[in-house]
Amino acid sequence: MVKRRTITAALLALGVMASPLAALAQSPLAATAPKEIAPATPLPEVPRNQTVVLGWGVALSSPIGVTNPWALPGYTHQEGNAFMWEPLMYFAIFKGEYVPWLADSMEYTDDTFTALEIKLNKDAKWSDGTPVTSKDVKFTFDGQLNNSKLPYNAHFTQFVSSTDIVDDLTVKVNFKSPAPRFKFEVLTEKFDTGIPIVPADYLSSKPDVNMEPGSIDIPHSGPYDLKAWNGNQKIFDYRPDWWAVKAGRIAEPAVKRVIIANITGVSMDTVAQRVVNNEFDSALDMRSSVIGNILAQNPEITTHTGSESPFGYLDWWPNSLWMNTQLEPYSDPKVRRAMSLVINRDVINDILYEGAPIATIYPFPLYPNLQAFADTPAVKALEEQYQPRKFDTEESAKLMGEAGFTLNGDGLWEKDGKTIDATIQGFEGIHSDIVPILVEMLRQGGFDAAINFGPDAYQNMADGKAGLYMFGHGASLYDPFEALNLFHGKYSEAIGTSAGNNRFSRYKNPEYDEILDSIAPLSSDDPKFQEGAAKALGIYWRDQIDIPIIQWLHRIAYNQHYWKNWPTAENPAMGTNGAFWAHTGLLVITSLQPSGAQ
Repeated sequence: MVKRRTITAALLALGVMASPLAALAQSPLAATAPKEIAPATPLPEVPRNQTVVLGWGVALSSPIGVTNPWALPGYTHQEGNAFMWEPLMYFAIFKGEYVPWLADSMEYTDDTFTALEIKLNKDAKWSDGTPVTSKDVKFTFDGQLNNSKLPYNAHFTQFVSSTDIVDDLTVKVNFKSPAPRFKFEVLTEKFDTGIPIVPADYLSSKPDVNMEPGSIDIPHSGPYDLKAWNGNQKIFDYRPDWWAVKAGRIAEPAVKRVIIANITGVSMDTVAQRVVNNEFDSALDMRSSVIGNILAQNPEITTHTGSESPFGYLDWWPNSLWMNTQLEPYSDPKVRRAMSLVINRDVINDILYEGAPIATIYPFPLYPNLQAFADTPAVKALEEQYQPRKFDTEESAKLMGEAGFTLNGDGLWEKDGKTIDATIQGFEGIHSDIVPILVEMLRQGGFDAAINFGPDAYQNMADGKAGLYMFGHGASLYDPFEALNLFHGKYSEAIGTSAGNNRFSRYKNPEYDEILDSIAPLSSDDPKFQEGAAKALGIYWRDQIDIPIIQWLHRIAYNQHYWKNWPTAENPAMGTNGAFWAHTGLLVITSLQPSGAQ
């Protein structure tokens, strides 16, 4: 499948602000956006113990007034707009199970995975009181199929032949070829992937669905109405007629108002102090030293792992050192393996995570289903064979000698008068803790390492420049296919062309491609899929396509002075991730319970 998460969305989610802002500056929607949305009459007072205050960048992702998820897709959901929009199903990543929502069921009609039947909940309604019906689902799917500006257009074009209305509450999706992952990857919301269902009657009446801002008038199925929005804050109020309560999906939410405060440009120390002072109930996203200080100052604050390291939960973005495998000397697997052998992952765990096992050998996050795959005998046998975690400077030196390199007077590997450029391209806001450690390890191993956190870092990755690229694999959540598919030869761009969206390796191997093509039509629990995926992972390790370094963490402080039942390892609540800006943020906020403070 084609990867759906754009680089700008990925960087935005991680706090790298420049690219999204630049994109918005060029958007016609930004040019016509109002300076603020103000209610016609003053908003009613809502007690603090019925209000959640979140620190994030309310004027960052989308222009003021853009609530339509088809306008600037990839941006609008990260500022609380997910409180307005809902999917057919959510996925509880920490429980490993689907959460039916607008749909009661989504089932493949047989084991060929060529058709999917969706049955909607009879109580689902838009905010204007009209039912959510098959017409809305078909309109949403046809839009993704025919509108190249929408993020899942490539998925629908590749797989969907038609969407048929069976009755008001039943839809059948017909596929061109087996699509066993379509239900999960495309139609189910988790983290910041998947699609919300949009209102057919409203959007079909607009001349350009991609330029329709939506504002406060667009019908939405979620529980919160947008009431006010300016450069300082964004306010949502709960509407008591939310369908999900009547349908038994969830209890009546205790949170009656959500305020998202703009922290763009504010120092993280200031944001942290506002969390400590009980002004913010939560805020995104903090480095280990900052969140450690927060926990020390206020015992009512917790994290996903409580007061213990690593103070966060695994995101779907495990980071590797990528490189252009078509460019010498990175084209030599011996050189790639030699670099991996000088990375001491135990030291990384000790220095950065107080011993928590965050360093990784996998291109996917170890969520429950993926951990089960990693624990299979076939994968364990391959891990023993290729030893991807091994730290051995002597073996590294031997491989470099076999590759024709010798150590120069500066202790750096050299060939034909040139050292190996191991400059790490990365992003200071998110990599300033890990990259300096990696540079030191690489230099100790004889590689000419340095840091580039400059504005050209991402472009250097996309252009395939010499050096190493600290970046993640935003792909697999349920089974390993999507992560492994990042290295399929069909995505291998030639030198001189741009390779974005997690395709930086430019790896090409017919043996590997054949394995992936053979398992693509199979379900995750098919023994043949498990066998083939293990073989592909073995090649990933054997060829050292990239160098896996760390699982990615979201370190989020949860202040329990006013609110409890935040999602933690001991209390996963509804099982979804704890980043309130993502699609599943709606379930985080609506699951909160009062702590008793006034």
